[in-house]
Amino acid sequence: MHFQEWLQSLHSSGGVRGPVREDFWSLLPSLPSSSSFSLSSLSRSPSSLLGIGALASLTAYWLVTRPRPMHPPCDLNAQSIAVQVRGEPNWRRSALLKDDALLEFYYDDTRTAYDMFQRGLRVAGNGPCLGFRKPGEPYQWISYTEVAEQAQVLGSGLLGKGCQPNPEQFIGIFAQNRPEWIISELACYTFSMAVVPLYDTLGEEAMVHILNLAEISLVICDKEEKAESLLGNKEKGVTPTLSCLVIFNDCSDAIVERGKNCGVEILELTQLMHIQLVCHLYYPLCNRFMYQFFLSISQGSFFIRQEDVSISYLPLAHMFERMIQVVSMFCHGARVGFYQGDISLLMDDIKTLKPTFFPVVPRLLNRIYDKVSSVTSPLRRAVLHYAVRRKQAELSSGVVRNNSLWDRLVFNRIQANLGGNLRFILTASAPISPTVLSFLRATLGCLIFEGYGQTECTAGCTFSMPGDWSAGHVGAPLPCAMVKLVDIPDMNYYAKNGEGEICIRGHSVFRGYLKDEEKTAEALDSDGWLHSGDVGQWLLNGTLRIIDRKKHIFKLSQGEYIAPERIENVYMRCVPVLQVFVHGDSLKSHLIGIVVPDPEVFNDWVKERGIIGSYKELCQHPDVKKAVLEDMTAIGKEAGLKSFEQVKDLHLHPEMFSVSNGLLTPTLKSRRVDIRRVFQEQITNMYSTTAI
Repeated sequence: MHFQEWLQSLHSSGGVRGPVREDFWSLLPSLPSSSSFSLSSLSRSPSSLLGIGALASLTAYWLVTRPRPMHPPCDLNAQSIAVQVRGEPNWRRSALLKDDALLEFYYDDTRTAYDMFQRGLRVAGNGPCLGFRKPGEPYQWISYTEVAEQAQVLGSGLLGKGCQPNPEQFIGIFAQNRPEWIISELACYTFSMAVVPLYDTLGEEAMVHILNLAEISLVICDKEEKAESLLGNKEKGVTPTLSCLVIFNDCSDAIVERGKNCGVEILELTQLMHIQLVCHLYYPLCNRFMYQFFLSISQGSFFIRQEDVSISYLPLAHMFERMIQVVSMFCHGARVGFYQGDISLLMDDIKTLKPTFFPVVPRLLNRIYDKVSSVTSPLRRAVLHYAVRRKQAELSSGVVRNNSLWDRLVFNRIQANLGGNLRFILTASAPISPTVLSFLRATLGCLIFEGYGQTECTAGCTFSMPGDWSAGHVGAPLPCAMVKLVDIPDMNYYAKNGEGEICIRGHSVFRGYLKDEEKTAEALDSDGWLHSGDVGQWLLNGTLRIIDRKKHIFKLSQGEYIAPERIENVYMRCVPVLQVFVHGDSLKSHLIGIVVPDPEVFNDWVKERGIIGSYKELCQHPDVKKAVLEDMTAIGKEAGLKSFEQVKDLHLHPEMFSVSNGLLTPTLKSRRVDIRRVFQEQITNMYSTTAI
């Protein structure tokens, strides 16, 4: 047998496939091609025999230690199953189910949020649960046992203040993410009370509406300033039911006196916890949080472990973060570390905490992508792109790892900036570019899942399948939900073509809005389908793609419909663009935009075009605006935007849209009405000066 033929037999029978096989063969030296080069000729030399033995050992070692692909829990070409009901072909369910019966509970003894924490308590015992830190210090941890005890004591204190142990008792929580938030929430669940989260960006009018609608008498606050804002409403006589405010930290005599003057008792959290009341333990009867959000993971090749750690910085006032903590972390006895409350210190918190699970919104992933990909050196850029292609080749064969040669040489520093221990990332709340998703899956070396849903269906209704590392979709229906598409004739979307408004039905769908039958009827139809307002498309592999938005659309003067969020997601791929807002008017024939340049790359990007100045000066430079507009137009053409979908003028704004300035929601989505109001002058000027 010739030596090359022998090697080829190893190649074909050893089971080495794809990029792994290519990497292996690249390690071997070039071999002579002469037919006279054979094993018999090599046997004459002891050194040759040693070489063959070493090569055989290397081959055996490679076969044993080579990276193996993750095995998906179902056929990735058929991730959802069509359900034929009443002749409608666009109902689909998860392929993980044995039949059309939707899953209601994963564990028989875990049916409420209270049960989930109790399960975590049984798993972890006195192990760490909630983490917090002071600036420059390591994380300190509160154990599961301590959290359970504090929740029990705090809940007893709520009963002592006259709160009733039933689902109709609403308790307000007005605070940033911190351990006391979770302890207060668990205190309510322990005694069957319902939590009503409040947050700054609601505005005074919405805050008053919520307090009165839910008839809230007691609100728990993290800071005295928030308590003062609630007292202001009480003093105006617009929140008559409010009678008690509890503050996490120490409070001043002045606010206690102010509260007394308007009939509101002010207590510190420790004071409430010292109120003793003999009571029985009430188990939650309401709010049966569905925890199938992570079922597709746990039924696949990936499991949440007690050793996992998550970073909490997304608002607990929203369902996404609540489900992350209660469902994925606490239910399995895992840990949650809280950021310091300052988003500018988030990366420092992540490096210190070293999370294994990182829940994100696409805006944050876009920033990571922009920072990593904005390499100026041609050589470094070439190496980065080559390394990304090699890792993406592994991804295409199902291999996800962070210990390859490219991870050690190129991506190690990037991964270290996120703590170095990431096992998986979950992105939700808005669409993410397939380019960004594929790039970060390669560079971060961890599992990145994408989910889709909304508060009304308990955060999630679809989830990407373990083992499917393709991009451009939000996965298949979760086992707790049925998903269908319905016609939108005005937008030319029809279910018969596999396109239409996304509707969800199942155990995780809410029952309705509190005391608002009209809004409930708009969201839920007579058959129990939740109408999302998003437009989806079924792909051939049974996954769902979000292609449009039904609610945030407008018509230009020539009759063309515009979905601004889809266009904004395209423009976000421009290197100098950090944030963008696309605006149109039904009396105008074209679009204009408000763009916030990325301060980390903007100056260098402009300098390459021969223009120098400060960040604010460059935002006012007409040639810079022209260059940014040209770049956005080019990216838009590549993405297939039609001419009427391209912005024809823009305004460069040097200040980021943020939660603090009222231009972003707490989940970092654009507050479109407020942005339009703030930039009305610039919008008017652009329409008056742009000739089309």
